[in-house]
Amino acid sequence: MLIGVVRETAPHERRVALVPQSVERLTAGGHAIVVEACAGLAAGFPDQAYTGAGARIADRSVVLGESDLVLTVQCPQPDDLRLTRTGTVVIGLVGSRREALAGAAAARNLILLAMELVPRVTKAQVMDVLSSQATIAGYQAVLLGASHLARLLPMLTTAAGTIPPGKAFIIGAGVAGLQAIATARRLGAVVSAFDVRPAVREQVKSLGATFVETDAVSAAAEGAGGYARELAADQQQAVLQTVARHLPDMDLVIATAQIPGKPAPRLITRSMVASMKPGSVIVDLAVESGGNCEASRSGETIVESGITILGPLNLPSQIPQHASVMYSRNVQALVDYGVREGRFVADRDEPILGPMRI
Repeated sequence: MLIGVVRETAPHERRVALVPQSVERLTAGGHAIVVEACAGLAAGFPDQAYTGAGARIADRSVVLGESDLVLTVQCPQPDDLRLTRTGTVVIGLVGSRREALAGAAAARNLILLAMELVPRVTKAQVMDVLSSQATIAGYQAVLLGASHLARLLPMLTTAAGTIPPGKAFIIGAGVAGLQAIATARRLGAVVSAFDVRPAVREQVKSLGATFVETDAVSAAAEGAGGYARELAADQQQAVLQTVARHLPDMDLVIATAQIPGKPAPRLITRSMVASMKPGSVIVDLAVESGGNCEASRSGETIVESGITILGPLNLPSQIPQHASVMYSRNVQALVDYGVREGRFVADRDEPILGPMRI
């Protein structure tokens, strides 16, 4: 197959869908690779690295118009999809643009696969882009928060006296939350974490953090694929009370709680923000789906009641090289799985690729 890799055009997107190492492996498997000029430059992969790995460099129109399979991070805009050949398979993140992209894909009879819809089954773990990119986001969120703090996170003993360690609170112990716990611990913070799913308690403790208990924690809070499910009103109130009691003593709060297909749960109210110590920081990783913090604003950094509140967008793109390496491995595994007898099999009844079809 001829596999095309396009340069990302979404604002602030610095990742690339396929890195040279994956190009080498796919060409060794018999595929031809064509990469748009400068596609990997922002992630630290110049065109020479791709040609050295066996790829051909071409203009965007050639990549889109000749490829059997087009690999992207953020799926191209509808105008770009119109440049593709009928029957082309396009793979990437679709997000909130699903309706517009579905219409454009249908008009060209394309097969459009959303990477965020990889089923959470054992066989597809190596293709799970949400987990790979959440790892990057959890790490970067702590670094971002620490850089805005009015204090240091580690304990320091100096001639000028002893500085006690900072306290970090991680809300949501999924992949991003667990990576945030590990990163905050490495920076020397005293870390606590909260999640409504009882299964993550031991994972939190194994990373050296304290698990914040609440009556709302129950097996019923865990939905399909291990994700949290929406809570009943009384359970949600118990969660809010638990968070409200814990926040006033915290220096850094990383909020990562999300529910697939639904707005993010509101876990930090404005009154809770006002109860925190001046100079503290909240990083709301759920801001793109509505936000865990009532005061956060998408893509903005604000100060309210003396608390700095960050609503960062696309954190993985801030560490583009390793984010691209991990995304590329996900995509490479998907291609290896989907290509059979010279064609990419994305039939609707295929157990992994079928649910990804838009």
